Amino acid sequence: MFNPLEGKYLQILDVNGNVVNSSLDPKLPSTTLKKMYEVMMLTKLADEKALALQRSGRMGTFAQSRGQEAQVGAGFAMEKKDWLIPSFRETGVQLVREWPLENFYLVFMGCEEGSKAPKGVNNFPVAVPVGSQMLHAVGLAWASKLKKEKVCAVTFFGDGGSSEGDFHEAMNFAGVFATPTVFICQNNQYAISLPRAQQTAAKTIAQKAVAYGFPGMQVDGNDPLATYVATKDALNHARSGNGPTLLEFLTYRLGPHTSSDDPTIYRLDKEVKEWEKKCPIVRFRKYLTKKNLWNKKYEAHLINKCKKQIEVAVKIAEKKIKEIKVEDMFNYTYASLTPELQEQLEYAKKAEGSS
Repeated sequence: MFNPLEGKYLQILDVNGNVVNSSLDPKLPSTTLKKMYEVMMLTKLADEKALALQRSGRMGTFAQSRGQEAQVGAGFAMEKKDWLIPSFRETGVQLVREWPLENFYLVFMGCEEGSKAPKGVNNFPVAVPVGSQMLHAVGLAWASKLKKEKVCAVTFFGDGGSSEGDFHEAMNFAGVFATPTVFICQNNQYAISLPRAQQTAAKTIAQKAVAYGFPGMQVDGNDPLATYVATKDALNHARSGNGPTLLEFLTYRLGPHTSSDDPTIYRLDKEVKEWEKKCPIVRFRKYLTKKNLWNKKYEAHLINKCKKQIEVAVKIAEKKIKEIKVEDMFNYTYASLTPELQEQLEYAKKAEGSS
């Protein structure tokens, strides 16, 4: 396990795609490196399509992951049997984990079917309440430990989530019971409009792990090789019975908090432009170019392929949306409806019939 000393920072690729820490280079096969880039590009283009759908009234409010595409490294580090417990900005990791792309659109179109993972895909639904998913991850990991399954739970949250009580309760429980949990904070510098400097007085979020008795490390969250190595190491640590790890992916939200947010109110263009130079896709593209794994022809083919995949996913999602029935919003919450909900359902059906 990496030494969780304060100030420890894991980076493998610099902004120009150069390997700056060869001893930590995972030396992944060319096929894996290209697959990582392809999922990053699909995430970016799917995000752009989602914004266009939202602006045209075909989709509800959603959270972009623009600038945070290097998260896919964590997905590639996970084993199929592990569980992913995301927040609402982990589209890339979800896609690595075989989450159908149409589910991304369905969730933010208001259809709960989008939260249902295919059989054999261990992904939890997107969690919109800030911080609640961390408790679920620890509970799942504890159950895995009790059953001696050697299955890990990986949960994501934002820097704002580190101020929630759920964060501290989950971290404390995980530390005491040494659960196989990997906590990943996507520190994108802003919790909506609140900057990281006003979120906590701690020098890093990663160092908060020390208070709970387990390792924490700050990682270059715009470096997909670093996110891969850090997550892989934390998973090995957990799978060996050594308990949890907190990883802080230092990244930046290039877009708004959600499609209903205006970030120009609370941050400067100069700051955004500085972080654009650290764009994970551009950085990884430079790295692949140096390894003769990228060229303009490959890029054009990839973009065309991704756009076709996206259009198919949108058609599937919009078809399912048209098939939604009013009772669908009442199902899947209780085994049987409460009298209050039953009354509301009957009212909704009448209202639908009279419209």
